[in-house]
Amino acid sequence: MNNKSRLSLLVVQILIVSLMTALFGRLFYLQVAAGPKYREAALSIQSRDVVAPATRGLIVDGYGVPLAMNKAGLAITIDRIAIDKLEDKGVGVMKRLAALLNLKYEDVYQNTRLCGELPKGKKAGCWQGSRYQPIPITKSADPDIALQIVERSDAFPGVDAQPVAIRNYPSYLNVNAAHVLGYVGPLTESDLLESNGKQYFRSETIGKTGLEIQYDSFLRGEPGIRTVIVDRKESITRESQNTKPIPGDHLVTSLDVRLQAATEKALKDAVLRGRANGYRSDSGAAIVMDVKTGQILALASYPTYDPNSWEKGLTVQQASDLFSEKKSVPALNRAIQGLFAPASTFKVVSVVAAADAGYDIKAKYDCPSQVQVGTRAFQNFDSKNQGRMDMKKAIAVSCDTIWYQIAFDEWLRDGGLKPKSNPNDYFFKAAQAFDITEKVGIDLPSESRSRLADRAYKKRWHDQNKDFYCNYKDRATKAQQTPFLLQLAAENCVDGDKIRAGDAVNFSIGQGDTVVTPLKLTQMYAAIANGGTIWQASIAKAVVKTDGTVVKTFTPAKLGTLDVEASTIKFLQQSLREVVVSGTGEGVFAGFPIEISGKTGTGQVFGKNPDGSLKDDTSWFASYAPSNNPRYAVVMMVGQGGFGASTSGVGVRQIYEALFGVSGNKIVPGAALFPEGKPPMQLPKISPATKPKETGK
Repeated sequence: MNNKSRLSLLVVQILIVSLMTALFGRLFYLQVAAGPKYREAALSIQSRDVVAPATRGLIVDGYGVPLAMNKAGLAITIDRIAIDKLEDKGVGVMKRLAALLNLKYEDVYQNTRLCGELPKGKKAGCWQGSRYQPIPITKSADPDIALQIVERSDAFPGVDAQPVAIRNYPSYLNVNAAHVLGYVGPLTESDLLESNGKQYFRSETIGKTGLEIQYDSFLRGEPGIRTVIVDRKESITRESQNTKPIPGDHLVTSLDVRLQAATEKALKDAVLRGRANGYRSDSGAAIVMDVKTGQILALASYPTYDPNSWEKGLTVQQASDLFSEKKSVPALNRAIQGLFAPASTFKVVSVVAAADAGYDIKAKYDCPSQVQVGTRAFQNFDSKNQGRMDMKKAIAVSCDTIWYQIAFDEWLRDGGLKPKSNPNDYFFKAAQAFDITEKVGIDLPSESRSRLADRAYKKRWHDQNKDFYCNYKDRATKAQQTPFLLQLAAENCVDGDKIRAGDAVNFSIGQGDTVVTPLKLTQMYAAIANGGTIWQASIAKAVVKTDGTVVKTFTPAKLGTLDVEASTIKFLQQSLREVVVSGTGEGVFAGFPIEISGKTGTGQVFGKNPDGSLKDDTSWFASYAPSNNPRYAVVMMVGQGGFGASTSGVGVRQIYEALFGVSGNKIVPGAALFPEGKPPMQLPKISPATKPKETGK
């Protein structure tokens, strides 16, 4: 390397060293020498966002009556950051606060614990929000007590009082509708993780269940944001932005508050009637659907809960009771989440199966006291021999043995335990024609999917449970090792993936492993009533702004058409009318001035209650009316309620009495809920002060 090259390299090295020295020198100056200066500047220009929640939109019925609205409240809150710094972690403060507010200290403590801080199984009533949010203890504090707390900040450090908007469910006509409306609650970490790009603020309240969560994006509105710049002492130096909150839009539903009230009352009365008749009668559901649109006019589940309780503040016991089996799980929406054997209401499927298999549905068949299937005799209801009858009469009097025999014969033709490669499976296909395994698609969260116990189901079930049954003696408890259950386990181990003769005959009368939601059964009977159209169930009709501008409308959705001959549907309609005229529903609707069509069901239940008693039968009544021009489908189910007619049938009659304005056996002029014979089509004017429209009844 020559001297010139060495000189150039030396210059470059010197330049690099100089730049590095300057860089490190500047870095030292910024971080060490001038560090305090810049830290002081940073502390003096911190920003804070103050979130002003938007007023939540109303949820109203078809006439504009508010089902969910807002009212002013006074919240007492605890700052966990502040009380956690106290020597006793805020125990003294919380005890004084509990005494002043007439609350239990244990509830105040539980309500201020983050859910992640508590052990599994003891999270009832915990705080699902952030530690950095003020945690409300009550939102309905007495102003005088709130003033005492604010004035005695030395005794209540970290405790504050502030006005808040409280979501309120006004209960016009004693309407509850908790399972339809849902409730609201504070934003949680899981809500943020599942936001799907939506912008949330931690101090917001959002929908948690029901319509509140289904249409939260419309109802919530947009919060106002005031961003202020504060110094190190948290004093505001200036304001950088201030946007006003934008109120949420209103949701117009297809519900009718008067019909909802009547449906809830009829359901509760039916449950109590079941108990009076000696049954456990612990739960139920009732639904009213417009058969020409699928819109839900009323939906009730029992037991229920107070939807205002979340705003009032749940005690630990109240939170536990919501999911307690001993309390019949009030949080469960049985109308859309409960799964029950449909019992004899399912015989409409068997009629379709028989017709498709080539049976003359107008011919007469024997209805003996029992049918021998292999080594077991399957009994008729009450073991009665009812003689020969046509299928219309068989539906009317709810004969079982006709369907046992047909189902058994078809099972044998399909190959029995060694099925053909392409079995006819008329009964399974008839059920599939009603879209049994498809969800109804109602605009409420967490709808259950009904189950069809066909060959595919048996295969899936066996794959999941084979190991248990093949090792039953090692896996089952001693109480489960009865002779019958041991034999059943052995059979399930060997051929639990096959449709047995007993499975086939039970399927034909709606027993066995097939289970449906009350909503699915309502959709099925609505399809029979309207001539074969399967509608998606819906509750929302429109979203409108506070000035009345329509944001979005929801039109009825047709999901499909029954793959059933028109003549068979006509026969089903005639048979269901016969049930009320001369069958199992005759006594309930005797003298009723409106023609009703329907079917009773009494479903046997396997299992025991928490107290060890055997479960009682499930009571069903599925119907539609008026028979000659159907508009409404009404279904009621009472868990452990006994007979279909005497428990649920009477409840369904009460609902029709309200719908059509019937008192006794007479129509009261002007008392019908829908004088034009159909629900309102036009959107209502919305006002928080709107009251239910009175009828002449």
